[in-house]
Amino acid sequence: MSDPERIKRAVNEYTCNALVLKANQVGTVTEAIEVVKQAKDAHWGVMVSHRSGDTEDSFIADLAVGASAGQIKAGAPCRGECLTNYNQLLRIEGELGSEGVYAGENWRTVNTS
Repeated sequence: MSDPERIKRAVNEYTCNALVLKANQVGTVTEAIEVVKQAKDAHWGVMVSHRSGDTEDSFIADLAVGASAGQIKAGAPCRGECLTNYNQLLRIEGELGSEGVYAGENWRTVNTS
């Protein structure tokens, strides 16, 4: 459910508390960021999800970190396309070092701007 209008409706009706973001279903990266902002403004959790049988592209790892998502769904690390995302998360952690911040208990409200 990465449609901005559906998210708006769910927020207004108090029917959800989290967003499973499938970037390939949103349309553009800009639209993905917008739906993450909607979810964060409503104090929802955000999980960035891969597509089953995805390519060996690590973009969802980058998106999960950039969006301060509390979770990433990248699949079992026994498959190449899944392992690619976990390796990217490790590279990001190494690059950020002590400046990297895990959202921890505040993962639903971390600012994504």
